[in-house]
Amino acid sequence: MADEAKIGKRWQEDELDVIVEDYFAMLEEDLSGRPYNKSSHSRAVMSQIGRTHRSVEFKHQNISAVLDELGMPWIPGYIPKRNYQNAIFDAIDRYLTRDPSTLERAQPAPATDLLPSKVFVDAPVPSDTEARMPDRLQALVRKFDPVARDYRNRALGTAGEHFVLELEQRCLIESDRADLARKVRWVAAEDGDGMGYDIASFDRAGRERLIEVKTTNGSARTPFFLSRNERETAERMSAVWCLYRVHLFAKTPRVFTITPPLENAVKLRAETWRASF
Repeated sequence: MADEAKIGKRWQEDELDVIVEDYFAMLEEDLSGRPYNKSSHSRAVMSQIGRTHRSVEFKHQNISAVLDELGMPWIPGYIPKRNYQNAIFDAIDRYLTRDPSTLERAQPAPATDLLPSKVFVDAPVPSDTEARMPDRLQALVRKFDPVARDYRNRALGTAGEHFVLELEQRCLIESDRADLARKVRWVAAEDGDGMGYDIASFDRAGRERLIEVKTTNGSARTPFFLSRNERETAERMSAVWCLYRVHLFAKTPRVFTITPPLENAVKLRAETWRASF
């Protein structure tokens, strides 16, 4: 039962730890495809910390918003709300520091029977101005950098490439070009990951398409790394090169495409330096 004395009061550290741990327990159930009841979880949290249903549900949405910034999946139904209480960043930091496997664990392979017509979506439009992110959230994103994390996660990258390979083959078969579907190649697996693209495919007319695949469990706007070789290949082979941004991979994979010139579709910013002697 809600404690009326807590209404309008800031959440305390122990209360935030309770709701964050419960949120990640639900997220694990969701990603594993096991049934769970959000209302039952909410009631248990309310009983433990004495907060109202409205307050608990709103905090769930705050957690979703932070996970979205971290390039992580979040629980369907808890749409991200970004009017944060700074202490939520510390609670999520404590949880992820204690259990980093939550970030790095292998995600289940997506269903292979998805219809191509459902998979492809429009690319997000670059914003003219970047929303101001709270300093504490910026620090959290730097600590659990989604760009570097996706880049390091070879299992995720390989699974995304395999997904696109099958997707391309399925698209060609549905276009009555089974002959071309048999010729689609997983270049990164067969020839090595240094060509500047991962998949060699075709359009329905038989024209070559060279596809670089970037995969995340996060949302469409989760940033990604682009290597110097990939960018140079995009410029050199602009007529046939494209990028497939696979996102929401752990649950409902979606793909948008980007074609050169890349500067028209994304904001490019140099972030690394090669140091030599």
